[in-house]
Amino acid sequence: MATTGFHIAVVGATGAVGQQMIRTLEKRDFPIRKLTLLSSSRSAGSVLKYKGEDIVVLEAKPESFEGVDIALFSAGGNISKLFAPEAVKRGAIVIDNTSAYRMDPEVPLVVPEVNEEDLKLHNGIIANPNCSTIQMVVALQPIRKAFGLHKVIVSTYQAVSGAGAAAIEELKNQTKSIIDGNPFEPKVLPVKGDKKHYQIAFNAVPQIDKFEENGYTFEEMKMINETKKIMHMPDLKVAATCVRLPIKTSHSESVYFELDKEGINVDGIRTVLKDAEGVTLQDNPEEQLYPMPAIAVGKSDVFVGRVRKDLDDEKGFHMWVVSDNLLKGAAWNSVQIAESLIKLGLVK
Repeated sequence: MATTGFHIAVVGATGAVGQQMIRTLEKRDFPIRKLTLLSSSRSAGSVLKYKGEDIVVLEAKPESFEGVDIALFSAGGNISKLFAPEAVKRGAIVIDNTSAYRMDPEVPLVVPEVNEEDLKLHNGIIANPNCSTIQMVVALQPIRKAFGLHKVIVSTYQAVSGAGAAAIEELKNQTKSIIDGNPFEPKVLPVKGDKKHYQIAFNAVPQIDKFEENGYTFEEMKMINETKKIMHMPDLKVAATCVRLPIKTSHSESVYFELDKEGINVDGIRTVLKDAEGVTLQDNPEEQLYPMPAIAVGKSDVFVGRVRKDLDDEKGFHMWVVSDNLLKGAAWNSVQIAESLIKLGLVK
């Protein structure tokens, strides 16, 4: 560990996103003088590596945050609500990767490519948006800046890793059971705590999170409300349908959007996407070039392709957006926020 830099804590260090955060900090050569890894009592005592060094995972307690500069949280909303205020009280800046604070009007909800300046408004806690929201707004932002934005309709095709390690195991076990001709009982998806569970292997499940009274799921409402907050567009028309597919990693989205400006063609959309920060344009139908989840795994960019003009609406366009939900959708966006805090001089 370096003798200069920041004291960083990762809460939920043994989880899929927590481990990805540690790998991302290492890959980015983030300036760390001390790294504290925290978890529940159940996982405390585990040993994880950072730059070849063994670090023992400790149980998260209020006093764990003494001297911490930045705390990355990814251990569930209840843990964030319990410990984030304790971390802030002790002088840390919290970057929270749960839904606990996302719609709190006092908490900035940040995707650095879109609204980095909102970090200046933080009061100790910064929220990391939902994974499916992040990749969509990264793709929409350059389009909005160039041509304005009036309406968005998104359908998602989401990987099981977004539901955690148990969902990944369920997909693997069900797939093997079906191939081997053995019976099985679904126990995790679509929502572990809901009344019914359905097969995910060789299936598509049009429910992510629980249903709200309006017929939308919580995941769909997250996409709708978070998009408006991040883009500072409370009147933007947004609708979402979120579907779980039997894919381990990377979410895909079919995004329909309507511009404010008229007379824009596909080349105009492609040009602003090609030059956009955090976006890789993969769009050549003649060569069958388009984004796919298998290709996005392990990459930090948002991949965009299949850009085409709507056949009926002059201002309407369609695009296909793919990103690694554990990286840009979670760990990389969180670390990127930490880098932005340093760049803007908001952390000492």
